[in-house]
Amino acid sequence: MAKWKWEGLDKAGKKSRGSVEATSQREARKLLRGQGVRPKRILAPTILEFDFGEWMVDKGLAPAFSAKELMQFTKQLSIMINAGVPILQSMEVLFKSEKNATLKRTIKKIATDVGEGKTVAESLSKQKGFDKLYCNLVKAGEAGGILDTILNKLGEHLEKNEKIKSQIKSAMTYPGIVCFIGAGVVWGLMVFIVPKFQEMLSSTGQETPWITQFVIDVSTFLQNYTLIMLPLFIVAGAAFAAWIKTPIGKFIFDRFMMKTPVFGGIIIKGNLANFTRTLSTLLSSGVSLVDALEICNDIVDNGVIQKDLVDIRKAVIEGKTLTEPLGKVSYFPDMVNQMIKVGEQTGNLDQMLVKISDVFEEEVGELVTNMTKLIEPLIIVVLGSIVATILVAMYLPIFMSAGGGE
Repeated sequence: MAKWKWEGLDKAGKKSRGSVEATSQREARKLLRGQGVRPKRILAPTILEFDFGEWMVDKGLAPAFSAKELMQFTKQLSIMINAGVPILQSMEVLFKSEKNATLKRTIKKIATDVGEGKTVAESLSKQKGFDKLYCNLVKAGEAGGILDTILNKLGEHLEKNEKIKSQIKSAMTYPGIVCFIGAGVVWGLMVFIVPKFQEMLSSTGQETPWITQFVIDVSTFLQNYTLIMLPLFIVAGAAFAAWIKTPIGKFIFDRFMMKTPVFGGIIIKGNLANFTRTLSTLLSSGVSLVDALEICNDIVDNGVIQKDLVDIRKAVIEGKTLTEPLGKVSYFPDMVNQMIKVGEQTGNLDQMLVKISDVFEEEVGELVTNMTKLIEPLIIVVLGSIVATILVAMYLPIFMSAGGGE
């Protein structure tokens, strides 16, 4: 979306000029005609007027707005509707107070659509940043006359979901950063420090021990091939990132990650917490179990779990209870499956799913804490051992020389 300048005749037939926001010249002409303007000349936006951030959003290369901003928007809208403020007035207040430019424009578009007679759910479905879960719940809230209640549930759901994601992200990020810094330190030693020792050892003419020669050979290799290896690693990383975005690549990678020690437990329980909380929110909002499972499939970010959810949904369509297909899923705990069975029998499945999601969230928190406690000393020991090996390898000939001199 960018500003297109125009020159032409206004509604009164007088010469006029101005600007209109549109994605293309064709759309700009259509919008102007809708306003009664007859454009004679439309100028494309200059490079300085081009909104690169919005272009990234339109192309799907960047999110429209963060989950935190969406959560705040949802909660604020819920509070105003609950207070009896009309939807259009609520949108106007949110538009004036919103600081994110993309979300601000989105609110304006939603308000325009609602003003033209569309429902809030229809307006949201046309905008980027509102997923299937969000739109379906708003639709259910409008149909039942409980939009404020649904929006409040959505706000809580987004908050819990964001908490789980941040826990998983921190679990993955910390070891990566420490390993990256450690690798940089080792590379610096091998490229800048070891060659100094090598020059000193060469001047003595003495025989070098095998461990010293090994370190020197590695150092020489890194000096000669680092500049070649770096772009190769970047290309390989980009190719791998592209591969795991493909359906088969994502499935294989997700299955591998689920089987890794500690990390696998965090990924599984994090996704199951998201699944059970989403399913509970949908069921308590009046969405059918079959439709809720379909929406959950879009929300879960794991290829293996997505495939299993497809099979579970098929079984439910065939008339089976939720516990029957869930019992065949190897990573789904038996105790949790029994809790769901009780929920189905008592008619309180949505409430039982909330309790289950709380349990999964607590377990994710514990796993992240334990992993951090375990991996921190492990990384220190490994990096310390590598640095110690390099130092011993460099000083060993000196010690041997001193010992021989005596």
